Amino acid sequence: MQKRNVTVLYVDDEEFNLFLFKITFEKKYAVYTASSGFDGLKILDEHHTDIIVVISDMKMPNMNGVEFIKKAREKYDHIFYFILSGFDSNPEIENAIEEKIIHQFFSKPFEINEIEKAINTAAANSE
Repeated sequence: MQKRNVTVLYVDDEEFNLFLFKITFEKKYAVYTASSGFDGLKILDEHHTDIIVVISDMKMPNMNGVEFIKKAREKYDHIFYFILSGFDSNPEIENAIEEKIIHQFFSKPFEINEIEKAINTAAANSE
């Protein structure tokens, strides 16, 4: 099910991580990137009909990943949301998973196959 018409938004405050994610996945998926939760919300406002998956870093200034996803989910609850972090899971992430705010937690450095599987599963379940 690897198709270019699957659209993913990746949010991370580190430019290198945005670059790495985009070059890793843009051959298989359409990829938008945003350097903050605020930018991520703007991209969702413009492209929410295309975006199937949102993956966000957890630790970002002004708005962490769970806070961003909670705001995004209020408007766009048809999207599949994931957290990707260089830090271990924590109670805030665990609660977000239990409350079904996020679908899954990934660790950095990310495992390409693990992320692809999650994206493909989300795409299959969104049809």
